[in-house]
Amino acid sequence: MQSVTKLRLYASPEDREKLFATMERYNAACTFVSPVAFSEKQFSNIGLQKQMYSTVRERFGLSAQMAQLAIRKVAGSYRSTREAIKAKNKILKALGEPLQVLSEISFREHGAVCYDARVLSLGKNRANIWTLDGRIKLRYSRPDYFPPVAAVKQTDLVYRDGAFWLYATVESPDSEIPEPAEYLGVDLGVVTIATTSDGIAYSGAATEKVRKRYGNLRAALQQKGTKDAKEKLRKISGRERRFKTDVNHVISKQIVRAAEGTKRGVALEDLTGILQRTTVTKQYRERHHKWAFHQLRTFIAYKARKAGVLVKVIDGAYTSQQCSVCGYTDSGNRPDQATFVCLQCRHAGNADLNAAKNIAARALVNEPIAVCSLPGERLNRKPVKSMKPIKAPCPRF
Repeated sequence: MQSVTKLRLYASPEDREKLFATMERYNAACTFVSPVAFSEKQFSNIGLQKQMYSTVRERFGLSAQMAQLAIRKVAGSYRSTREAIKAKNKILKALGEPLQVLSEISFREHGAVCYDARVLSLGKNRANIWTLDGRIKLRYSRPDYFPPVAAVKQTDLVYRDGAFWLYATVESPDSEIPEPAEYLGVDLGVVTIATTSDGIAYSGAATEKVRKRYGNLRAALQQKGTKDAKEKLRKISGRERRFKTDVNHVISKQIVRAAEGTKRGVALEDLTGILQRTTVTKQYRERHHKWAFHQLRTFIAYKARKAGVLVKVIDGAYTSQQCSVCGYTDSGNRPDQATFVCLQCRHAGNADLNAAKNIAARALVNEPIAVCSLPGERLNRKPVKSMKPIKAPCPRF
């Protein structure tokens, strides 16, 4: 299992100058390599190294390993950017909007420096880091869960908010987690970010409020177009994303803690490709495509591995239309987004809670899911007026 931990470095003024000089030289090498990679569409680590390795070493005075790491950073940046553009263009194409194209990447003077185990090592209290003036040892702070001596796979040196940080990727052996007797089902959504089969719901109201606020602010600043407006746009860039990330961290931590405390696993539905498979009206388009369900699922997965909680991903087909009491499945069971009323047994309640219970039940079955109703079998009547939905209480986050 791989995990990334943020470590604070404490450097003297002299050591800070060495780190700044190394950052500047390293990123200058990346900026030098970038136009070659872009013009020749050479995004392979090995292919780019064959072309640029000797030149980078001679021109920038980097060590053999640091020259290779700079070239790999350039190649990796183009690959990840290209994949992100491909994913976004699928959405833009479906919306009929202009597609994005890959452009040349530039690197900031004090951008991140990629290290590996050959040029950086972490001791109990000190980090041994390569610089242009040789290796230096710096004290660092670490959280309690970080191992005293760690073999790092990759570490990024980052300068942010006046301090140096190490983003250390540590690999630890995976322990086999036994199959639990029960699962905590989790239904992911847009209006309600997550609902568990215990009846706990995490509302998306706060996230939606932040999205609208920053959306309106960006639109106003872009329309203004002045130098100060552009500077303000730069400052607010990423704030909405960081807020959502924090919310997803809080939600995932509480879900894993609930499962761990009751010796259960966590069951999630497979939502791969859901943004491309579903369409919404223009009014809700931005909200729909900013749904960060994949991030939340990733956070739940890695927190669960740390806690020794098994995560199972199941086929989520018809979980929102299937009755968690009798198993009857029909699209008419959902009179609206928030309500579930079974046309067969008349069980009524919160739709997200009903789906979460179905997800938990399916996780216990290893065989393919079979709905209770036979193909084509449907009730030929509509709910009577007396069949009023009972709204289950839904705690908000």
